[in-house]
Amino acid sequence: MDDLLEGPSGANRPVFRFEGPLVLPASAIPAEQLRLTGPSEKLDAPHWPVRGDLAHIRLAGRVFVPHYAVPMERQVVPCGAKLFALNNHESEVREVLGGGTLFNVLDLAGNWAWGQVGEDGFVGYLPLEALEERRG
Repeated sequence: MDDLLEGPSGANRPVFRFEGPLVLPASAIPAEQLRLTGPSEKLDAPHWPVRGDLAHIRLAGRVFVPHYAVPMERQVVPCGAKLFALNNHESEVREVLGGGTLFNVLDLAGNWAWGQVGEDGFVGYLPLEALEERRG
């Protein structure tokens, strides 16, 4: 353990000390850990929480994206809200949601939340002001 404290400090300090050759042959990694078993599934965008950059964690292994997200449960404010296909008020309205509707937020950007209604409802964007903490 003392070896980890020697040398540069902070982010420049090596975490591990390797002994011997610095070459890691492909045979050292079990093949099943790096296997792609086929192409990503094509999913119906309005009903599946997946974009080119992000998907719901439950889709890991079914679709290939750079990031997977665990949803944050929120609910629609009492007056209700429109769920949009894109993050602007002029885009297609996918559904009008009643107050208290469960919305699983997967991404927050600007004044918009992207996610899915419940566990299997429409996927789209809600203005942040249309959401509040979920009450039991």
